Amino acid sequence: MYEVWTLKHKPKTLAEVVGNKEAKRKLLEWIKSWDRGIPEKRAAFLYGPPGIGKTVTVEALANDLNMELVEKNASDYRTENAIKRFAGLASQYGTLFERKRLILLDELDGISGQEDRGGLAAITKIVKTAMCPIILIANDPYDPRFSTLRGLCLMIEFKKPSAREIVPLLRRICLKEGIEAEEAALKFIAQRAQGDVRSAINDLQALAQGKKRLTYEDVSWLAYRDRKEQIFNVLRLIFYAKTCGAAKTAMAMADVDPDMLFEWIYENAPYHLKDPHDLAEAMEALAKADIYRGRVRLTQDWKLASYMIDLMTAGVAMARKRTKPSGWIPMKFPQRIKWLSKTKAERQLADAIAQKIKRRCHISAKRAVEEYIPYLKIIFENNPEMAARIADKLDLNPEMIGYLAGSSSNVKKILGLIP
Repeated sequence: MYEVWTLKHKPKTLAEVVGNKEAKRKLLEWIKSWDRGIPEKRAAFLYGPPGIGKTVTVEALANDLNMELVEKNASDYRTENAIKRFAGLASQYGTLFERKRLILLDELDGISGQEDRGGLAAITKIVKTAMCPIILIANDPYDPRFSTLRGLCLMIEFKKPSAREIVPLLRRICLKEGIEAEEAALKFIAQRAQGDVRSAINDLQALAQGKKRLTYEDVSWLAYRDRKEQIFNVLRLIFYAKTCGAAKTAMAMADVDPDMLFEWIYENAPYHLKDPHDLAEAMEALAKADIYRGRVRLTQDWKLASYMIDLMTAGVAMARKRTKPSGWIPMKFPQRIKWLSKTKAERQLADAIAQKIKRRCHISAKRAVEEYIPYLKIIFENNPEMAARIADKLDLNPEMIGYLAGSSSNVKKILGLIP
């Protein structure tokens, strides 16, 4: 079965993590300081560019020290209650088998900073009282939202590894995959990655897939590759692949994550698979891939990602049986991504209002969005007096009132009636 090499060859021990020797030493010393009691800084804040090994360092460290790692993406647990349910309880209670616990909140950049949601405020409170080590990870620690957290955490910077440090990793991967690689080829890949270890491994897999020997000539063309255009080439390789292996190999060439590639394939499949039977089969494969995608998000079991990738690449490629060749067809940007980008501010407002309804009415935020907000919109558009009373009770700000009222004239009427 096709496997992404970044997952297949993920470091198991701290010694296998590329570069950042000083950062790893600092992190290990801080973890060991918990053996002498609770340190002054109960949390460590790891920061640096994406793809350089921050997350795998924590996972390898937990493995080395036989610690129970409780790991989640902070961007998926953005509300106060969600953070408390996950990290709050875990930070206060011991494990069933007396193993030491380590809590990791990754992708802190993706968490909402809105006060109404309270996610960052909840993390700050947990950090102050944690009874076990907590590690936070972000790309940019100097975002104003993190000013309070920075003062509470041990700040550890991760830097881009040098090409000299990346080459031995690529060499080990080639050895495990049974590939004889020229040193010049590996150096070229490492230098072009510019410190992004994940990108270097992806490039190596794309270039070496199906080969027993990798030469400099095999990789030199990479210098002329435009990464912005690469997604179009990847999609064409998938839609027009003759074999499952060729379609799955294209995945390694994509400079986007599997979730984004899924959206690209889903958007463009109807234009490249014109026969209804072919399209139906491709959509069935994508539907199954989406199920695995949801399971990965829910369980964090990344072994399931290989099934998702197989279905969304080989599954779609093999659906092409009756579609006749046609002229050049342009690739279209995923409309769902465009829509989510355009409506981001509106969705954040709806979420903020839902949190207020949730606290006042003791219901879930999801139910507030689906069942309460549609009726509130009707009230705010047609009954200013009742709207004013509701806005006062829920403590809605003018922006929230504007979202529900729909027009500036309605907002003025409602604001004028609030005591």
